[in-house]
This record gives sequence, C-alpha cells and structure tokens, in this order.
Amino acid sequence: MYRTHNNGQLRAADINKEVTLSGWVQKTRDKGFMMWVDLRDRYGITQLIFDEERSSKELMEKASQLGREFVIKVKGTVIERQSKNPNMPTGDVEILVSELTILNESKTPPFTIEDETDGGEDLRMKYRYLDIRRNPVRENLIFRHKVAIAVRNYLSEKGFVEVETPYLIKSTPEGARDFVVPSRMNEGQFYALPQSPQTFKQLLMVGGMDKYFQIVKCFRDEDLRADRQPEFTQIDCEMAFVDQEEILNAFEGLTRHLLKEINGVEVSDFPRMTYDEAMAKYGNDKPDIRFGMEFGELNEVAQHKDFGVFNQAELVVGIAVPGGNGFTRKEIDKIIDWVKRPQVGALGMVYSRCNDDGTYKSSVDKFFDQDDLAKWAEATGAKPGDLVCVLSGDKNKVRTQLSALRMHLAEELNLRDPKVFAPLWVIDFPLLEWDEETERYYAMHHPFTAPKPGQLELLATNPGDVKANAYDLVLNGNEIGGGSIRIHDRETQAKMFDYLGFTPEEAKEQFGFLMDAFQYGAPPHGGLAFGLDRLVAILGGQETIRDFIAFPKNNSGRDVMIDAPAPIDAKQLEELHLNVVTKS
Repeated sequence: MYRTHNNGQLRAADINKEVTLSGWVQKTRDKGFMMWVDLRDRYGITQLIFDEERSSKELMEKASQLGREFVIKVKGTVIERQSKNPNMPTGDVEILVSELTILNESKTPPFTIEDETDGGEDLRMKYRYLDIRRNPVRENLIFRHKVAIAVRNYLSEKGFVEVETPYLIKSTPEGARDFVVPSRMNEGQFYALPQSPQTFKQLLMVGGMDKYFQIVKCFRDEDLRADRQPEFTQIDCEMAFVDQEEILNAFEGLTRHLLKEINGVEVSDFPRMTYDEAMAKYGNDKPDIRFGMEFGELNEVAQHKDFGVFNQAELVVGIAVPGGNGFTRKEIDKIIDWVKRPQVGALGMVYSRCNDDGTYKSSVDKFFDQDDLAKWAEATGAKPGDLVCVLSGDKNKVRTQLSALRMHLAEELNLRDPKVFAPLWVIDFPLLEWDEETERYYAMHHPFTAPKPGQLELLATNPGDVKANAYDLVLNGNEIGGGSIRIHDRETQAKMFDYLGFTPEEAKEQFGFLMDAFQYGAPPHGGLAFGLDRLVAILGGQETIRDFIAFPKNNSGRDVMIDAPAPIDAKQLEELHLNVVTKS
C-alpha cells in the first residue's frame, strides 16, 4: 500500500494514527539533529519530521539524501506540530517518520515547482509535465474538468445525447485551412481533420437524433494567438424542430447553469444586439458590455469647419473615457502613440478635455469652439471630468481602431472585472462577406447557414444585404459560442452553393452526401458550438486559453515538449506515396 491518506487530508483529529503517505519532496530543512520534509501530492502538503532522539541513524542518513521532487513513501505517526502553520490545511500536524522508501530519485528541476515559479513560459512549456505539478496549473485543469462535467450533466438532463463523430473526414474548401492526413491504402488521397463536426451533426438530425451534443476536438491550420490553438475543443450541439428563439433560450439556460454552478453567480439578463448595432456602438461583433464608452458618431458636428483630417474622412467617431480628464499630457501622448502602432494603424488621435466647470479644452481648439466641443461631448455621452478621444478615416478601419482603443483603455482603467459576467447575444449577422482579394462573397459563418426568413430572394440582387439566421453568444468581450439555423432542404442549399461560386459538379463532389440526405425528410434544425477552452478560461477569470490546456502548443503551433511537428523518415514517406523534401 502506497498511502492510507493523501497529503491534504490529515488534521488534529488524526493525532496518534499510524499512516502511510506518498508523494514528491517539495523542500527540505536540515538542522543536522532534526530534519523537516514537505511532502506534496495533488491534494496538498504534509510536513514530515525526522530527529535524532526518535529516528534511527540509518533513517536520518537516508532522509539527508532527499532532494527536490524525489518520489518517496513514508510510514509514521501523526503528531501535533510544535510550530503550527495556519496557512496550511494540515498545518496543525506533522508525521514522525518511522520508515522511508525512495521510490524514484529526481534531477534538480529546471524551475521551482511552486505557485510563484522562476521559470519562463517557454521553459515551462518544454517541461509541461513538471509545470502541471504546480498548484495554479493543476487547479486550472481540475477547473476545466468541473466545467466539462457540469456541461455533460446539464445537457444530458435536458435530453441531449452525446454522439461521437469521425476525426478522419473529407477536406472542404470553405473556412480555414484543413490539417490533412495522407492515406497509405488509397494512394494520392487524403483525409482532413475536422474543423468542426458540422455536417455530421446535421446528418444526425436527419437521422432523428433530435438533440445531440459532443465535447469534441477540432483542428484549424490558422495563425495562432493567445486565445487560439491549432487543436481546440468545442461543446458542439444541435437540435431538430426548433427556431432561433428556442435555441437561444436553451443555451442561455446552459450558460446560467455554468455561471451558478461554477462561479456562484446569478445572471438573469441576456440582452440581444444586432450585428449592425454592435459594429456601430462598439466597432466589433463581440463587445464587452461591462462598461460604457459607446461610440458616438461625430460627422455632423465635426465636418463643418476647416479641419481637413475630419472633412476628408468617411467616419469621425469618438468615445468618452470616464475620468480621463485626469490624464496628464504625457499620458495622453502615450495613448496617441499606442493607436499609431502598426497593430492598430491609426494616423493619430484628437482629444477634448471635459472640465469640471463645463468648459472644454481640445487638441484642435484652433478649428473648433466651445459649442462644437459641447456637441462632441453630447454625442459621446461625456460628462465633466471625462476625456473625449476621436479617430477618423475609412469607416470600417476606424471602427476597428477605436474598438481596440476602447478595450485598451478599459484594461488600463480596470473596468474589466473578471468576477463580473455580462453575457450578450449578437444576432442578425450578414449571411455573406465580400473578400477584396478574390473579389467574391464567402459565407460569414459557413455555407449551411440559413438566411433570415423572406431574404433568400435578395441573394440575386443585393447579396451583401442578406441577413443570416445566425447568432453568437458573447461573454465579457469574448465570443464563447456561435451557431445558426441551418438550411434543411436540397433546393435552398443548392442555391447557396451557387451564390458562393460552386459549380453544380463542385457542390456534388464536396457535399453530395449532405444534399442526398436532404432528400429523405430532413427536419428544420439548428445549433450552437461553445469554445470550451475559451469558456473555461473566462469562467476561471482569465482570457488566455493556454493556461487551461494540459499540453498546449506555442505561438508557432509547436509542441516544444515533444518537438512536434517533426520530419518523418523516408520509408514512411514512401508508404504514404509522398515525395517530400524534409529539413533535418
């Protein structure tokens, strides 16, 4: 027996018990005549004691050989600790060791296995199995487990059935790049790893499953960032015989349940905002509504003077920064430099101080008087003590730039409290988006999304105006889920493929199986997929998903621990019928 108790379990009530514990050596303190060892496992830390009066010479000598992260087993008696530690659950007791077994020695770790470690991110990713021993990482993984269990239990109680779908599927040209897998048995042919189980869950609805879900790995060969990995996990859901309202209500319920179960937070209000409204008010389709700073459009009150920068702009737009009049000139210059960075791309920023006495002082006083600046304040909702920040330029670009500034200032002013949760539905997305490079329309979500009722005919005349029967669930400025009502009849799906530039032959080659299925009584259906990695991070008070993934990739898509991706040998390439020049 390796243990009778874990290392976070023993209390004063256990004094005089004979116990067996196992774990890793956290640290040792050797006084020569007395030695203490902190023994750690997943559950906590227990202090061990060895001393010359009560321990044999051989035991003392063996204990002196222990190093950090040695794996050991001990037997001993629970005794009262002389110097109690109120910060430890086991701080009232210690183990007077009678037997010590070294199960495995350890090299000195490359970083300290403590909450506040001295290891950098790259080093900790290389030795991720050591990083997982640290409390913050381990607790994040346990937290993820709790969220996944809560999701499964809730959906199961609501009649959803978990069904696994294939990982080796067919590559499709829409969406992000696929990861492809060569087939050894079918020369020159390839599988693709799924970007989502989209068509399979639709086929399950045709099959009469009615309510489906799956916590599933998905794969996209995209550029990476802090909240994106090449492999990620979705809570994938689909329902038959439902409209948009029923789907929104169903997944509001799941979100409420998770916030209550995991965070102890009651959320009753799930406001709804159209895509057009979100872009006009916040400059993006996943706005953080925990704070204000809504956009105020200023064309009518800023383009009547001789200020060419504004007059030549398609859009002049501003935000009121609460308390921003307290910024020094140096701090404002720093904000201007921030928006001029290549990542944001603004050419500059105009500002107006809203003084407590009701007057205004701007960076363009030469062109605008007090009445003008008062109208700026009115349009942006600025109050005395605020600062109005104004950007101008191309409509789409300037909204994106001001949105970035809004979020940056919210971070600087601590307006994004991770303990406050503000969900939001964004609805009525455009069905299609225009790509300047290829000069054609693409599906904004995917080609199986249904247009809003009565708008299908607009595809022939005004395709850019067609709204999708699609919706995103936003939480604290992050999209945590998205979905749509699907097309469920062959004729409409064929029209959609046609508008997206597929020839009938291409549509049949890529999606003939789905079109065929629609001929056999496909029910109306729709669904939604949550991004589990991002959802868990936000519920955990963070926005970086990497900390909640056991073995994440770095920003280059590499697993630096196992050194993947990596070349394969010539024999494997030959078996796969691949002629690839590999780098050593």
